[in-house]
Amino acid sequence: MGIETVIAFVLLFSALLSFILEKVSLDVTAISLLALIMLLSSAEILTYWPSLKEVLYVFTNEAPLTIAAMFVISSALNKSRVLEQVSNYLQKFCSHGYRKFMLVLLCLVALVSAFINNTPVVVVLLPVVMALSKSLGISSSKMLIPVSYASIFGGCCTLMGTSTNILASGIMGANDVYPQMENMSMFELSKIGIPLMIISLLLLVLFGRKLLPEREALSSIISEINSKEFLTEARILPNSPMIGKSIKESKIKEIPSARVIDIVRGKNSIYALHEQLVFKEGDKIILSCKPEGIVGANEIKGLDLFSHEEFGIEHLSSKESIMVEGVVRPTSTILSKTVQEANFRSRFNLAVLAIHRKGKNVYDRIDSIRLKTSDTLLILGTKDSINELRKEEDVILLDNPPVPLENRKSKAPLVIFILLGVVAVASIGIIPISTAAIAGVALLLLTKCVKPSEAYRSIEWNILILIYGMLALGVTMKKSGASALIAKTVEEISINTFSPEFKIIGILILIYVVTSLLTEILSNNATIVIMAPISLEIAHQMEMGMYDARAYVLTTCIAASASFMTPIGYQTNTFVYSVGGYRFTDFIKVGILFNLIYFGGTICLVCWYWGWL
Repeated sequence: MGIETVIAFVLLFSALLSFILEKVSLDVTAISLLALIMLLSSAEILTYWPSLKEVLYVFTNEAPLTIAAMFVISSALNKSRVLEQVSNYLQKFCSHGYRKFMLVLLCLVALVSAFINNTPVVVVLLPVVMALSKSLGISSSKMLIPVSYASIFGGCCTLMGTSTNILASGIMGANDVYPQMENMSMFELSKIGIPLMIISLLLLVLFGRKLLPEREALSSIISEINSKEFLTEARILPNSPMIGKSIKESKIKEIPSARVIDIVRGKNSIYALHEQLVFKEGDKIILSCKPEGIVGANEIKGLDLFSHEEFGIEHLSSKESIMVEGVVRPTSTILSKTVQEANFRSRFNLAVLAIHRKGKNVYDRIDSIRLKTSDTLLILGTKDSINELRKEEDVILLDNPPVPLENRKSKAPLVIFILLGVVAVASIGIIPISTAAIAGVALLLLTKCVKPSEAYRSIEWNILILIYGMLALGVTMKKSGASALIAKTVEEISINTFSPEFKIIGILILIYVVTSLLTEILSNNATIVIMAPISLEIAHQMEMGMYDARAYVLTTCIAASASFMTPIGYQTNTFVYSVGGYRFTDFIKVGILFNLIYFGGTICLVCWYWGWL
């Protein structure tokens, strides 16, 4: 190994460690990785290192552009209320019982996910499934994991089903090892994905209710918080004994059946500074109280809630409040902001009471926690304030399906026609999928099916940054010889482990297992960018033809997407993990079955189609 190879491996393992530890976000890791690679390229001190021009060449890759276009097309489907109409259709099947309803629901999810990015599908259906679970009289935890899994099943069936497949296609068409290799066709994965999808869907429908746990959502888990309270403002009067005292000294927190939600001075929320806070005249204290809590707060000298004789318990500044759960969207503008920076209080007159993240409920120091995609927030406010938040696109409220402010129902047939047109021309091979997708976006914008601002906002830029960073790492590993070294090591392991006649199958198994393990701890996009070039390198080391080499890449596609055992391997799993109140072990218990099905099924089907058995 030369110094370049060592550096490439250091960068690789550093990136993997950063992804696992999550001290910084994936996109920050990726852009830092890209910066380091470009700095070393610009220095021109390493012989076997890509030049700056070679690194920048990754930005000509058509895959990220195609993925961005698919995000916009998915957004247009949502804006035209196609999925809302599907949800209305689903309600008719609630009367037929759990199994028949789940069969229809999961088949629809899988079908839609085969042609648009599956993350938006799951995100939009979350409140629908939550509402329909109540109609069926069962816990939403019996439905949310199946919805996530069904979206993955469908995504494994076509080129457009997931960004993983689009990335792999781009790598296939632009690799140096097999320069004549063509990009993946639209339905090339279908011969593997469809049989596995059918088997898995049947298992979920027939045995899902027994396999899946009974869990409670966030609002049920936090038992000490009532589902209905009164939101009340109290003002510190002139000459109040509370002036000059801290929160602890004033004993405001000791009021029974009352919780301090916020403290406002002027127009600014200052509750985040409560440890150093000293009350001043005119400070407003926002309380969430039961009726007896309001009475208790009114007894504090120097704190004005209301004139007891004139207003009684129903004070004009006290309005009945409700709690709802909301999930932070992937494209939300509040990502990486603290609750205080997101200005829930000043923008919407709402309070965030708790955050649910990765199976844990967070109560303390909420204001200092930076929000991430799929965080579930427990939000308290009046009905009017909740409805104001519902109009925004930062948080998906789970009490009711979202209703777009602008009715574009009439655009639905046109959006579907454009989507089918993209699928058709890309399938026939008239033009590349990247061209078809961009043309589809142009038509959507020209026909006003989606606005430019909505199109830009629908793109998950953090995913694109991750992809470009990992593509740069892939170029570096190729040029430094790191990929060839990994391929050679895998071949030597197979020689020492498998007999000559099972060598090809043995390496196929190794490729699947390694890819599957990586995707459970990394993102599927990062995994495919690492493993697709390595699988081609391995095929080249074994002197396989171009047709046989495709089998290895297709195997990595399935393995990178078929992530069922952890809630962090695939974004749809992360969303339902938080919303459904699941535990980490729930995914292991249920997901291991489907991981085994996709592992065994992929190996058997690939070997059968390629005549290796």
